[in-house]
Amino acid sequence: MSHQVGSRVSDFTLFDMDRHLCSYSEFKGKNLVLAFYPGAFTSACKKEMCTLRDSIAKLEGLESQVLGISVNDPFSNKAFHEMNLLNFSLLCDYNREVVKLFGLELSDFAGLKGYTVAKRSVFIVDKEGVIRYRWVSENPGVEPNYEEIKEELKKL
Repeated sequence: MSHQVGSRVSDFTLFDMDRHLCSYSEFKGKNLVLAFYPGAFTSACKKEMCTLRDSIAKLEGLESQVLGISVNDPFSNKAFHEMNLLNFSLLCDYNREVVKLFGLELSDFAGLKGYTVAKRSVFIVDKEGVIRYRWVSENPGVEPNYEEIKEELKKL
């Protein structure tokens, strides 16, 4: 499977919540936290994105940037972004290209046959584009270990 610890992130381009095209390559030279989440406005996703929002000062102190990625469209992500006063971009993988690229498909989400979302997952990518940390949950209700993320970023 691609996108394991030690492998390089493949370049990708997605619209952000403001409908601007955003390429992964634009962020090279920064440590990135790629936070895939199943869906805007779900309780665990709201809690996770707000925790990342509240931790962003600490993460930025570690020369890192957070990007949220979901299969939601830009309009839903924009409303989710504004409602939660998020201070990082949300990328919209509504074609599920990046979800498939990373092997994160979660099929039949919430009992909705044929509705595929991203598994809740976090990747830490160093300034050279190498994955240094990977956490993927099979259970969309489980949140990542935020302290572990901070500790991993301190190592970079």
